[in-house]
Amino acid sequence: MSEAMQKQSEVKSQATFINIGERTNVTGSAKFKKLILEDRYDEALDVAREQVENGAQMIDVNMDEAMLDSEAAMRRFLNLIASEPDIARVPIVIDSSKWSVIEAGLQCVQGKPLVNSISLKEGEGPFLEQARKVRRYGAAVVVMAFDEQGQADTAERKLAICKRAYGLLTEQVGFPPQDIVFDANIFAVATGIAEHDDYARGFIEAIGRIKAELPHVRTSGGLSNVSFSFRGNEPVRQAMHSVFLYHAIPAGLDMAIVNAGQLPVYDDIPEDLRERVEDVILNRRADATDRLLEIAEQYKSGGTAKREIDLSWREAEVEKRLEHALVHGILDWIEEDTEAARQRADKPLEVIEGPLMAGMNVVGDLFGAGKMFLPQVVKSARVMKKAVAYLLPYIEAEKEKSGDTGGAKGKILMATVKGDVHDIGKNIVGVVLQCNNFEVIDLGVMVPCARILETARAEGVDMIGLSGLITPSLDEMRYVASELQREGFTLPLLIGGATTSKIHTAVKVAPNYEGPTVHVADASRAVGVAGRLVSKGLREDYVAEVAADYEKMRESFARKGEGRARAPFDAVRENGLAIDWAGYEPPVPAQGLDPVQLDELPLAQLIERIDWTPFFQTWELHGRYPKILDDPAVGPTARSLFADAQAMLDRLVQQGLVRPRARCAFWPAAAEGDDIRVFADEGRKETLAELHMLRQQMARDDDRANLSLADFVAPAGSGKADWIGGFCVTAGGEVERYAAERKAAGDDYEAILVQALSDRLAEAAAEWLHEQVRKRFWGYAADEALTNDELIAETYRGIRPAPGYPACPDHSEKATLFKLLGSEERLGVRLTESFAMTPASSVSGWYFAHPEARYFGVGRIGRDQVEDYAARKGWSLAEAERWLAPNIDYDPGALRRQAAE
Repeated sequence: MSEAMQKQSEVKSQATFINIGERTNVTGSAKFKKLILEDRYDEALDVAREQVENGAQMIDVNMDEAMLDSEAAMRRFLNLIASEPDIARVPIVIDSSKWSVIEAGLQCVQGKPLVNSISLKEGEGPFLEQARKVRRYGAAVVVMAFDEQGQADTAERKLAICKRAYGLLTEQVGFPPQDIVFDANIFAVATGIAEHDDYARGFIEAIGRIKAELPHVRTSGGLSNVSFSFRGNEPVRQAMHSVFLYHAIPAGLDMAIVNAGQLPVYDDIPEDLRERVEDVILNRRADATDRLLEIAEQYKSGGTAKREIDLSWREAEVEKRLEHALVHGILDWIEEDTEAARQRADKPLEVIEGPLMAGMNVVGDLFGAGKMFLPQVVKSARVMKKAVAYLLPYIEAEKEKSGDTGGAKGKILMATVKGDVHDIGKNIVGVVLQCNNFEVIDLGVMVPCARILETARAEGVDMIGLSGLITPSLDEMRYVASELQREGFTLPLLIGGATTSKIHTAVKVAPNYEGPTVHVADASRAVGVAGRLVSKGLREDYVAEVAADYEKMRESFARKGEGRARAPFDAVRENGLAIDWAGYEPPVPAQGLDPVQLDELPLAQLIERIDWTPFFQTWELHGRYPKILDDPAVGPTARSLFADAQAMLDRLVQQGLVRPRARCAFWPAAAEGDDIRVFADEGRKETLAELHMLRQQMARDDDRANLSLADFVAPAGSGKADWIGGFCVTAGGEVERYAAERKAAGDDYEAILVQALSDRLAEAAAEWLHEQVRKRFWGYAADEALTNDELIAETYRGIRPAPGYPACPDHSEKATLFKLLGSEERLGVRLTESFAMTPASSVSGWYFAHPEARYFGVGRIGRDQVEDYAARKGWSLAEAERWLAPNIDYDPGALRRQAAE
């Protein structure tokens, strides 16, 4: 392999490496074990959160402790994680040596987990039985290189066992190979036993052969094992981990269980220590262990502390100080050094283009060479963002003063697609790009395709960025891509927004357009993507790499769809939630049939109910409020942002710029299959509307029901007179107009701040109104007395699911809700053609009062249910497939092509 090809391979390997957080494991973390045993689960969640914030892309959860009810502990902890968005955003590794504990986790974990692990140690029978269950639960699986003769300790044995397991899984179980992760056993080295000296090198050799001979599988390992001989000497252990990963990742290691916050940069390991560690890991000399032991004690006795307090770098020139801070993720002096650099520059923008970008180039080079890992790069990005945030007011002032943009790197057109009104994320991306010297043309929200194409051509832009939040926007993005193709465009198309994903972009959008199409996950990645796309030296390779990656994703998606089937719709409809309606008396709303119109909501109470955690997430500051304010990394920024938010809230209230309003009503109702019939009178003679619901269609092999929201309303013929409620709240158009004014004045920071706050106020208004419904307007929980934390945790009776969200994913059902409520006439909230609400800071939904009502996700549904839903709605099948696209479990296009052929 040429040197260039080898480097490209290493870059690709490092870019896709996954850090699995190891601290939520009672067998590996004394702190976590103590918290779990003492029933301090809230504090245990902080351990998980810290792992994610330090760069873990998955977290390993293990409850194997003799003093625990491990099954119950696993269920409880995973259920708690599910209610923490900043933790639940990463997949879970369910880790246990007991199958019963693994299955307990599989029964309650959200998303697609990874089971760690199964093996052939008890023979093929138990192995196949467990594998079939794992597949039935929809999980991926770690397979240990372990058979009836024990753990594999040589490269040959590791490969032989993995080959055998691969054949059993793919041929007898039908397990998708891309969902198989082989753990080829990382063993301790430098133990003093000569037979152990080749363990690390043998593992590295084995994973290379596994990846070469077993297509599409992944590899993993427990990194801490390799350094077990040096337990108690953290500096040496961390150096061993870094060196091991430096060699293992290019060889084919895809993931490892590691403390993501304690990986030193490869080049920062002292040269004498790094050389001797490398001798041990690669088994390069017979005396490698003795030579490492010679110097290990000096690091144990203070090597780490000495390096941590070594401030000699503070004596360097400011350019080198900024580089050091970026490479090491040091926030302490970044504003001070950025100001010093600003004083020396002719223009504040030169600080970004000069020392800051030079420092980030060093980070990129180290990352590309495999000498830095993703956690360090994330910390570097935080430092860069803080420096840019400090410079932003000076840059804006300079622009206003001179009108000089400094020669933009490129011009990008950005737009929220037609039918969608959400643009906070797009605005943040625009600010970040502008800070990095891109010219941004922002067309705003609800932008028709024709205007996007017309402006792109007239302005001669270098790329187009599309944004959207609601699921119908996904279909609009596909249409824009097809129109770009029809009109002969070739410029790059960037896709972003909360409902978008890399897999959707690869499978649904990119095939419609021959130009480069790239998904951008968040604002922090936008600059890197845009930078590559405007660079003559990088663009061609980057576009080819993305295209190849997306082609693999399409192939993988197609393979996953082969032979996949939902449970028959008739069967899941029979498996609905069995409620004892005979023993239940539906509460009659105290308000009766009279709608509730509230034109003045108590702002002070709404502000008290704000859930601040999502507010910080909007700004890509992850952590739970109020602890985020004391976070050692983002705390200063979070406190500053929070202070600005409080000042802005005061201004909005004092100047009357925010006027939240609300409306709710209640109607007699009865379930008929998966529909809910809404009546105009308590005698239930006149039908007002029919609400059409979907039902979970995943196969069940236990006693769990396939839920539909219709299950929570008494069915017709039950003899019970049930009710349903509906609501709509809005922060008001005034606050949106104020945000637009601030943006027009060039104050993007305040504009985004206002938008983020108005979203939080709308959510708080929905929470406040629901409480009034439970206690007053419906009145079924008149004695409820919950704290704000309990309200945010939704510990009350009843739910308020919104059309377009997981339990009722069809956005078009909002039209029925709005007609029943009169939302447009009474509140000034209207629906776009894609059923997005405007003003955007609005919330609407249904009220269900039954004690067993709970939130759930419909998930993927089959063609039989889509056809049934189309018939109930009076739609064509194509129309139903359009609105239910994110949920359907088949490719309508493929079926139509097949029929045509």
